[in-house]
Amino acid sequence: MTYNILGISGSPVKEGNVENFLQKMIESVADENFYSEIINLSETEIKECLHCNFCLSKQKPGRYCSINDEAQAIFEKAEQADIIILASPVYLMRTSAKMAALIDRLRVFIFGNLVKGGLRNKIGVSAAVSWLRHGGVETTHLSHIYAFMTLEMIPVSVHKGISTLGASAVASKNGAGVFDPSVRLGIEEDAPGLDSANQIMKRAVELVKLIKKNEE
Repeated sequence: MTYNILGISGSPVKEGNVENFLQKMIESVADENFYSEIINLSETEIKECLHCNFCLSKQKPGRYCSINDEAQAIFEKAEQADIIILASPVYLMRTSAKMAALIDRLRVFIFGNLVKGGLRNKIGVSAAVSWLRHGGVETTHLSHIYAFMTLEMIPVSVHKGISTLGASAVASKNGAGVFDPSVRLGIEEDAPGLDSANQIMKRAVELVKLIKKNEE
């Protein structure tokens, strides 16, 4: 059986720490049974939700929302995914504006006349990268986990690792917040953070296999 993983990076920085961390998360569980794809919101036009309620009664195949941007493609990929990873830098103790805009647009799966409940029982994984070790990682995870719960998805938690709530890494050495211009990808030196990514993804795979087994 093949499983689909959709990773979404909410960082505005192309090929930065968040994107790199997300890639390592997926690679940690990669095998022939997994198909994966990463969407970088830094390269994607996602406008803010207008709360126009188009999705309540006017959805049709290929158009779940009134806004004409690149969100529709993400909606359709999310429908096909078994595991969805939301990865964001920490911005003022919460997820990024780019990620928040996408999360708001996912209301098409809550109220939609065509795709209501479309993400129900999918596995949701949160990932966060902060500058400081305790600089808002868990509140950023909560931004994602609240979305998973509202969408009736299954949030992944694991006791092992930096945070029970999700994969957590720091971009500065030891999370001390000291800027070193020679370090481009600080998360690569964060062994505890990388381990947290491995642990949360192992748990996500365990859960998706259990769900698929029960569906057989």
